Amino acid sequence: MRKNKIIHQLFVATFLISFFSCSDDLDIEPNDQIAKENFFQSEEDFQAATAPLYNRVWFSFNDKFYFGLGDGRSYNLYAPFSDYVYPFSDLTETGLTGPLVEAWRSFYVVIQQSNNTISSINESSVDEEIKKRYVAEARFMRGVAYWYIASLWGDAIITTSQAEIISNPIVNKSPRSDVYEFALRDLEYAAMFLPEQAGQAGRLTRYSAYGMLSRFYLSYSGLSDNPNSGSRDQELLNLAEMSAEKVINEGPYSLMEDYEDLFLIENNNNSESLFALQWVPNGEYGVNNTHQSYFALGSEITGDDAAYGFYTRASYDVLQEYEPNDLRRRATWMADGDFYPEINQANGGYEVDHENTYVNVKKGVVGSNRDNPDITRQNSGLNTYMLRLGEVYLNYAEAVLGNSASTSDPMALMYVNELRERAGLESKSSLTFEDILHERRVELAMEGQFWYDLVRWAYYEQQEVVSYIDDQERAVITPFTYQAETNTVSVDETRDVTTRAVGDVDESIFLLPYPESEVVQNPLLREDPVPYEFTEERLTEELF
Repeated sequence: MRKNKIIHQLFVATFLISFFSCSDDLDIEPNDQIAKENFFQSEEDFQAATAPLYNRVWFSFNDKFYFGLGDGRSYNLYAPFSDYVYPFSDLTETGLTGPLVEAWRSFYVVIQQSNNTISSINESSVDEEIKKRYVAEARFMRGVAYWYIASLWGDAIITTSQAEIISNPIVNKSPRSDVYEFALRDLEYAAMFLPEQAGQAGRLTRYSAYGMLSRFYLSYSGLSDNPNSGSRDQELLNLAEMSAEKVINEGPYSLMEDYEDLFLIENNNNSESLFALQWVPNGEYGVNNTHQSYFALGSEITGDDAAYGFYTRASYDVLQEYEPNDLRRRATWMADGDFYPEINQANGGYEVDHENTYVNVKKGVVGSNRDNPDITRQNSGLNTYMLRLGEVYLNYAEAVLGNSASTSDPMALMYVNELRERAGLESKSSLTFEDILHERRVELAMEGQFWYDLVRWAYYEQQEVVSYIDDQERAVITPFTYQAETNTVSVDETRDVTTRAVGDVDESIFLLPYPESEVVQNPLLREDPVPYEFTEERLTEELF
């Protein structure tokens, strides 16, 4: 796909000064902040300052936690020898689990660098309307980081100033509902002031914010003091529906015709992508996408030794989720007999050739430098989807379903059926919650989303989610065979079923432990949360 002047090029040209600190601590000031008053003298300066918010600040999150938590903890992934997956899939993580610590740090780096950028933009003398646009960009990033934190840890520290945290690092956390409210204020501001069209390929638009709001409202709608209330807030469901509708009807986005094409490097920043992390082809450590090295089945794919994915596999549970002939499976998981013409092109393509007793990861696996010069060792050059139109379609359908047992709403059906038809499947004539959950799992598998779907569900039907996870039988290793042609998984009676130790499946699994280093530094994380004092009102009524 042809691109305009992309954000990658701007990043490489302007990122001569390191703005990012590798400190473990939330309160340590970066060596060189990206936000400096004398740096912001024009719109081009704003672009240079916000460009790193699309990659480097998210690196530690993307590196392992994106899939380890989103797909490992939801049990899409089974990786018994990967310490960045099995603590989450086995429900045994602690405050010392490496990827958990790195993710917390990464989210607060996003937050603090966004705060720095917002502060310096506001202090600049550039036109106010231009300033609002780039403040909106930074607030979008900050709001997304806070949504992740609210979803994973619940109560958390809310900060709008790094200087204040540096001067006083021992601060109270705020309740999860306030963290959600803060994130919503950021995203509503972004929807108000981001541009209708992206100024550069990969940049955000106001419809990126509306799409993210459809996720936020949907999540927040089920949150209450009773996790088994069985219902969601109708006003928030309506807002989720209206937000998704804005994106679908007014935004410049459309579905790609071929699902597999979504995951090719040449289709970075395609028509379906609302927000993606922008990794730099041939870029240095910190702006590279490492996913392929963790997923690739062998060096015949990558052309080098960075291929650690032999034992990173689809779980038996997720393979049972795919309907026969669902084309999304082949684009997500590579099974014995699958053929990929984009990999190992010099030899006519790559055919998976091993026993049909396991299935490996395909999403994120793109080939070698000989297949595409943008690919280098431990850098696939592939964008990381954070939000795409397929999810917005499903958000719309789930919001319309709301608290009902089923829906035959024509628009909800149309959007879900567009995804199913693209996957080569028959259309549905009505939708239940189970139908939508199924579609979310297979449409967005290996895009770091399914655990958050389960968390959202657990806000109002927690016991049902506990039962759902318990029924996955994570302690049981079921031997199977897999037929790629029909997406058929069968129990292999010639091998023994084995067991392993996993954590308890109960209500505690829906909140992660705080990193031990953060609790030592700030003992107030152990105390009850204190309500946050908001200084601005929501913009909801002005958006719809």
